[in-house]
Amino acid sequence: MKDAYNILVIGLGCLLALYLIVSIVTAILLLKLVLALRKVVAKGEELIDSAEAIGETLRRNAGAVSIVRVLMHFMNNIGGSRRKG
Repeated sequence: MKDAYNILVIGLGCLLALYLIVSIVTAILLLKLVLALRKVVAKGEELIDSAEAIGETLRRNAGAVSIVRVLMHFMNNIGGSRRKG
């Protein structure tokens, strides 16, 4: 009976050690994954901030661009009518 008990204790000890090693390795890999995901999210936030800044600049300058476009169209029409006449 004592031999069976010793075999059972040794077997369970080995399984526990294996479980702890696998758990530690898994925890380390998960931490690395979380850190990598945080870096990706931070870069994504920077990209979104840049896009928002570009959109805001375009929104502020949209009126000026449309006025310049109308003036250029008007000037091209006047220049074209002078050449034809």
